[in-house]
Amino acid sequence: MAKIINLQAFKDFLRSGQIGGILLMVCVAISLFIANSSYKNGFSALLSTDLGFTFGSGSYVFTVSAWINDALMAVFFLLVGLEIKRELVEGELSSIKKASLPVVAALGGMLVPAFIYFILNKDTATASGWGIPMATDIAFALAIISMLGKSVPASLKIFLAALAIVDDLGAILVIAIFYTNEVHFHYLLMAGGVLALLLVFNFFKIKPLYFYLIPGVFLWYFIHHSGIHATIAGVLLALTIPTNSDNTESPLEKLEHLLNGPVNYFIMPIFALANTNITFQKEMLDGLVSPLGLGIVAGLFAGKTIGVTLFSWLAVKLKLGTLPSQSGWKHIIGLGMLAGIGFTMSIFISLLSFSDEMHVTEAKFAILCASVIAGLVGFVFLKSIKGKASVKA
Repeated sequence: MAKIINLQAFKDFLRSGQIGGILLMVCVAISLFIANSSYKNGFSALLSTDLGFTFGSGSYVFTVSAWINDALMAVFFLLVGLEIKRELVEGELSSIKKASLPVVAALGGMLVPAFIYFILNKDTATASGWGIPMATDIAFALAIISMLGKSVPASLKIFLAALAIVDDLGAILVIAIFYTNEVHFHYLLMAGGVLALLLVFNFFKIKPLYFYLIPGVFLWYFIHHSGIHATIAGVLLALTIPTNSDNTESPLEKLEHLLNGPVNYFIMPIFALANTNITFQKEMLDGLVSPLGLGIVAGLFAGKTIGVTLFSWLAVKLKLGTLPSQSGWKHIIGLGMLAGIGFTMSIFISLLSFSDEMHVTEAKFAILCASVIAGLVGFVFLKSIKGKASVKA
């Protein structure tokens, strides 16, 4: 029964990710339209509007953009954290045998793109953006592979989901370690106290979700003010939510089920709407062949394809894992291409990487171009090899 519950949670995750990916595409198109129309200034003013309240000596006023990128995205990372924990406890990452191939493939899909970007941007003003091409967008990647239907084995879809989840974990660690400028230790200490309380609740198997969600709000606030990006609070909170392996629905699975819809149908589309408002300028085309643009495009498309394929090959040759059932190396190459759809996570990291607005805009444009290329080429490539891929390792 536990396996049935876990399978249903995974199916809900896949389904919501696929539909959410299509909704993301629509919001990207709307955002690009607004940014290149007479509505541009009004939309920019809306995103810059202060929203919040003051209580005593504390101020809780942030811009609409900050609420989206810091607060709503923390909820997104909460869901990602829940998915990671579920997969580690009872899913595709729950054993060394199951986890080895997607973990190794994801590692290659992070290291090779970052290395390509680093080589192209070494000693430049944009060198700090090396984390941008490391990310894979779960929603977009699953939306594209779902459109292939029976052209690809079902095991490949599960492999892509597991790889993307490991990739997200890597992105979270990169943000926490490398994209934090200044740490205020007294806020971090208070956040540590809240986290300790949550771990105590988990230890005593306290199941009502409000015991975790209410302290989770304080955890977010303290981390936000500590200097570490507030979205990390979502992951930390997720790791304290209790789960189980028996035939009852755990608090983790319940919360994951509750969040799948709002995150994929509201939070991610809102993030795309607010952050893909790129006003096209002719200088952007030049930006694509700059170290920044080349690093992102080459990193996401070529780097992901090479990294995922090469590290998967090494894992199989070293007998650390086996290919997904009914799949061959051409499938893995195509999957590596789809992993180059960075979009949401890449844009998010670009916002943390640069203070120069032009660098952010050029990065967004390069991410958009690279993700479109990766999605289209990956789709066509996988569609063309139906029934033709060798399954020999």
